[in-house]
Amino acid sequence: MAEELSYEQAKSRLEEVIVKLEDKELPLDDMVTLWEEGEKLAAICQDRLTSARARLEAVRPSQSESE
Repeated sequence: MAEELSYEQAKSRLEEVIVKLEDKELPLDDMVTLWEEGEKLAAICQDRLTSARARLEAVRPSQSESE
């Protein structure tokens, strides 16, 4: 399900996770669970950015074509 998130959705949820992780009263088990979720969300964001970059590179004229 998480892989279906858009970049914006994953980034927004990641920001929520970060805020929760900053709570010094958070139990260790909850912290670990949130950390794992954050890692997955960060990977989703990175995948979306990599995909977008590849798509942009595919439509951008290459240097040799513009000369």
